Amino acid sequence: MLKASALYSSDSLAEKDLGFEINNSLYAIDSSVIDLCLSTFPWARYKTTKSAIKLHTLLDLRGNIPSFIVITDGKGSDQAMMDKIFFEAGSIYLMDRGYTDFKRLFRITQSGAFFVIRMHKKIRFKRVYSHPIDKENTGLICDQTVLLNSDFGLKTYPSQVRRVRFYDTETQNDLEFLTNNFELPALTIARLYKQRWQVELFFKWIKQHLRIKAFFGTSSLWQETLLRRKFGSRFRFIS
Repeated sequence: MLKASALYSSDSLAEKDLGFEINNSLYAIDSSVIDLCLSTFPWARYKTTKSAIKLHTLLDLRGNIPSFIVITDGKGSDQAMMDKIFFEAGSIYLMDRGYTDFKRLFRITQSGAFFVIRMHKKIRFKRVYSHPIDKENTGLICDQTVLLNSDFGLKTYPSQVRRVRFYDTETQNDLEFLTNNFELPALTIARLYKQRWQVELFFKWIKQHLRIKAFFGTSSLWQETLLRRKFGSRFRFIS
């Protein structure tokens, strides 16, 4: 995967229809659960009747190459996995609202990197400033600078954050995003988030191609060894 990442590192993001040329590295963070047989893999108990492992992935969207994949049991925390990532200054990280943890998001800001995350509707915020937007034929509803409106929120994320609201005509969904990037156009922020779908396609590809006819072992070590042989050395297993 190191060779593949180097090969695609100079790929342009222009063809991704972001509405704005960006030179930042672009990553998507997500996870997916792979079901296993409980009687064969008791160490990976997920629910009462089945076992599972979870693949936590950081996907480099220049070439759709995984930077790393961490394997946990099926109950592994998505938010805790953010602690395993070395956030590169200037890079942009896309993530779903399941990764909402403002203490960890602030660590991204402190590292000089950027995040774009789907916003939980229960998040309380105070509007500081509304930026002008072009609402005609763009889907944009608002572009605001906000502060978290709770003592705990301000303690964990004391800086201002940007809120972009966007109506997706394709899916007919009203979407809200939070980001610490105040430079990119609001429409680019919304279009960037759409690129997170590439990690879903990556998981689909893995599940289609990870075909195992027989196991020579059923421990967590064997499971990790199998995936390393199949997809490369950047897999890590955390029990």
